[in-house]
Amino acid sequence: QVQLVESGGGLVQPGGSLRLSCAASGSISGINVWSWHRQAPGKQREWVAQISAAGNTNYAPSTKGRFTISRGGTENAVYLQMNSLEPEDTAVYYCKLLKNGIHVYWGQGTQVTVSS
Repeated sequence: QVQLVESGGGLVQPGGSLRLSCAASGSISGINVWSWHRQAPGKQREWVAQISAAGNTNYAPSTKGRFTISRGGTENAVYLQMNSLEPEDTAVYYCKLLKNGIHVYWGQGTQVTVSS
């Protein structure tokens, strides 16, 4: 079983930065695709960024150039560096692991609030 725990959320002013972390425990070895998603109040959960097993990254148009996804060296952690934050980035952020193309795991989420 795999458990994911996000951290690093909080309140930040517009233009500020935050770094989210997602720590994984359990049996995570495999061909893994990590991604970050977010859900704002009253909206559907949306995909934010992804890093493949090969290290290739992709971003949603709204976050490209501002957000950076990366993995820890032992692949038991994934990060989301968020710069130039905007009020529209306010949401609960979730990390997701797709293991071997079959098994899907989600974290419990961390709140990010961008407000002056």
